[in-house]
Amino acid sequence: MEVVDVVALGESMVTFLPTRPGRLADVPSFDRAIGGAESNVACVLAAAGHSARWVGRVGADGFGDHLVERIAGYGVDVSSVSRDPARPTGVYFRTAADRGTGAHEVAYYRAGSAASAMSAATVDLTAARAGRVLHLSGITAALSEDCRALLYSLTARRPGRPLLSFDVNDRPALRSTPEGPLALLDLARRADIVFVGEDEAEEAWGITGGPEAIRAALPEPGLLVVKQGEKGATAFGGRRPTAPPATFEPALHVDVVAATGAGDAFAAGFLSGTLRGLPLTSRLRLGHLFAAAALTTPGDLATPPARDHADRLIALDGTAWGRLRLAPGWTQAEWATQEANTP
Repeated sequence: MEVVDVVALGESMVTFLPTRPGRLADVPSFDRAIGGAESNVACVLAAAGHSARWVGRVGADGFGDHLVERIAGYGVDVSSVSRDPARPTGVYFRTAADRGTGAHEVAYYRAGSAASAMSAATVDLTAARAGRVLHLSGITAALSEDCRALLYSLTARRPGRPLLSFDVNDRPALRSTPEGPLALLDLARRADIVFVGEDEAEEAWGITGGPEAIRAALPEPGLLVVKQGEKGATAFGGRRPTAPPATFEPALHVDVVAATGAGDAFAAGFLSGTLRGLPLTSRLRLGHLFAAAALTTPGDLATPPARDHADRLIALDGTAWGRLRLAPGWTQAEWATQEANTP
């Protein structure tokens, strides 16, 4: 099996986006797209020039065909995606409103999906492990007992294990048992790179006190990235007690279109910087830039800025970085760099 830069394993679904704002009960039609935390990361990394593979399961149906074809269209290797003749591909519908508002609605139809039957027996483990980085998320752990057991198998310490990236991605609505949050904490402790939101750490684990308190609860990962919403993100490198100081990078000022997919894009940006061997500050800034690309588009997926464009932006001094204002279409424009450098 060819070793790629990143392997992402998890469920992808067909997404239906409304053609106009309003309640799901009132929206007359929808546009079809794709969504899935792990495949989003693979697609964004492939668009950024990295080799990526998605490992998952879809139904032997038209929606499964659509997912595989669209994800492959981003340049992602989908040769290890399996088809389930008995279970359907998951789908979901959402309103046009941002998820952060009370008006937002989302309706999932994923119970009993092909992906929920992922296990060590139904997934190509050789393909999953043939990457410099293996990216997983807590969403998979919530799909079924078999899926959770699969993640425990993949996160086990063994010779030749790839660098293991884990996005906590807690989804309270998917929790099937009260032990779900503890399983996420356990899986995070087994990973090398962990992404977790400050808010979800409080909701899932009751951890308050900011990034330092989260690091105290998660001392094991070599890299811990705490996302702090509009404030920015803090990264902790190394393991205690000899770990270097935390690195904080403020988020960018963005004209938000929709927040869906921003967390996945942030993880992809940070992993891109990791694969390139960039310092922590640059990795965090790449995460913010990739997230900004997602925030300024309506769907779950957005093409990241070209590498040379992104590299110019992450090289800005702190004052210029703070002056950046990113609006829809910014990834194709050079004005962002020019404006940031204008006194």
